[in-house]
Amino acid sequence: MTNGYSGQNNGRGKNGRKKPGKFDFRWSFLNIIATVILAFLLITGIYAEYSSSQNPTVSQVPLSVIADGVKRGVITSLTVEESTVVAKYSDKTVKSAQKETDSSLTESLSRFGVTSAQLATTTITVASPSGLFYWIGTLAPFLAPIIFLIFFIWLISRQMKGAGMAALSFGQSKARITMPEDTKQKITFKNVAGAKEAKQELMEIVDFLKNPKKFIDIGAEIPKGVLLMGAPGTGKTLLARAVAGEAGVAFFSISGSEFVEMFVGVGASRVRDLFKMAKDAGPAIVFVDEIDAVGRTRGGGFGGGNDEREQTLNQILVEMDGFEPNEKVIVMAATNRPDVLDPALLRPGRFDRRVVIDLPDRNDREDILKIHTSRKQLAEDVALRVIAERTPGFSGADLASLTNEAAILAAREARTTIGQFDFIRSIEKVMLGPERKSHVLSPREKEITAYHEAGHAIVASVLPYADPVHKISIISRGRAAGYTLKLPFEDRKLQSRKEFLDDIAVSLGGYVAERMMFDDFTTGASNDLQVSTALARNMVTRYGMSEKIGPVALESAQGRVMFGMGVGDREYSEKIAASIDDEVTRIMTEARGHAEKVLAANRKAFEAVAKTLVEKETLEREEYELLLAANGIIVKKEQKIV
Repeated sequence: MTNGYSGQNNGRGKNGRKKPGKFDFRWSFLNIIATVILAFLLITGIYAEYSSSQNPTVSQVPLSVIADGVKRGVITSLTVEESTVVAKYSDKTVKSAQKETDSSLTESLSRFGVTSAQLATTTITVASPSGLFYWIGTLAPFLAPIIFLIFFIWLISRQMKGAGMAALSFGQSKARITMPEDTKQKITFKNVAGAKEAKQELMEIVDFLKNPKKFIDIGAEIPKGVLLMGAPGTGKTLLARAVAGEAGVAFFSISGSEFVEMFVGVGASRVRDLFKMAKDAGPAIVFVDEIDAVGRTRGGGFGGGNDEREQTLNQILVEMDGFEPNEKVIVMAATNRPDVLDPALLRPGRFDRRVVIDLPDRNDREDILKIHTSRKQLAEDVALRVIAERTPGFSGADLASLTNEAAILAAREARTTIGQFDFIRSIEKVMLGPERKSHVLSPREKEITAYHEAGHAIVASVLPYADPVHKISIISRGRAAGYTLKLPFEDRKLQSRKEFLDDIAVSLGGYVAERMMFDDFTTGASNDLQVSTALARNMVTRYGMSEKIGPVALESAQGRVMFGMGVGDREYSEKIAASIDDEVTRIMTEARGHAEKVLAANRKAFEAVAKTLVEKETLEREEYELLLAANGIIVKKEQKIV
């Protein structure tokens, strides 16, 4: 838990992100036509350039002119191709003439007085009009446009066929399939640390998928649906994959949001296709992640009305009812909002096996850290037990992010191993965000922040039911200008009224410190006030910790009123609402009074801590406790339970 000095106002900025545009088929079609036309023009230009380079300019003359050139000896060569005579002159010019088809070149030239001796000094070549290149050159001007037109028609038809196939496959399932032979993606319970009770519950599913005959012979029916419930990041998807890996069966994974589309009936069609594929591949596991996306209560006003979503949910219910005991297909689903699911999903015969996955305790966190650090280069000073002790409330996903951030910090500083200091820094980065070293406080703001955080720390160290302080800092991190890190000695599942009251007093410690030292308030306590006020209201409306209101729960865990379907409706009177406000104000006022008394009685230690923060900016637990001891405050010690 942290108490921070935010140093920010409550203004909200606008989101300037641009919405992604829709695909325009007409624009794509025009692009294709433009590309084809440009390609045609380019090919035509290249062909024309090639033809001009291969065929220099030839002037057409009578045959008598060529005969005269032979007589004068200015023609170096003659080329005869059928009835065409091409003459190359010594000055590099080229001229052509036509002769009679039924007579030879010698006969044609002799009529113009060319003797055999004169003709002997000229090279004569007879070109044979045959061969592949001849026919290609002859037919290319005619075939090229036809080939180009055929290619253009094929390209357009391919585009139209692709759009048609996409429309036809719209109702097919988009599930990701992991087959048992895929060893690279295979996960077993050895890869999942913690969650011991959840794994024991799921072992029955594994046993059924491996040995279904044992259950069927005795008349037992394994649950058709298994609902994994837990906070985000606790490993629900990982456990589902581990069940498939342990049993060696196919694993079909899909998100609940992938069923719902803007077209009516698509979601139900995808559900039918998914279950058909699973039955064909059985034994198999169908895993629906975030099932609350389609499984919300129908007609309850939650999430708005959506006929397509309700049709998808109805199809899921029908498919689960159609399973037989020997189908060997089990549906697993995950959600962190089981309270909003439709009752029809949770009745016996559907998701009647519910597995709760809690946040890992200290030992589980240590095991999870061992898995995530198994492929990382650790320094000798790394103590995973200490890291597990400093991360209460972290989920498995948080711990994975922590180890990755530690590796990034070490690599950024060009070190080959990850040290304990890297893990400690990454804890704060995951909890609060990166350090904002460029956010430099003015001397006045730095002093206010130091006294604000010292107020939190002193109140937490003096009050008997508050968590001990592990670190104080006035270096900006995330949205906070400073923070006080408090961690419990051990993981707790229950919290008492006295612990809540001390937590509220600690949250108001910074607010009281500002008023005591500067006779003024800043916006730095805004987040502290929000957190403490919400906690006080929960004490009154959810936990029954108010003597005036009594043991009555008026609101649910999500802050909605329990009675009535509307979010804004409430089933208690204005008089009770006024009593709730009075009780919340009383709790906050008494907590502020406790904080004022603590800071007034320990002002010497309070000012010593604040001045040290101004000088050093950060105080670790050991140095902070030495300051407390030097000023007469007894430090709370961890009580070992044997």
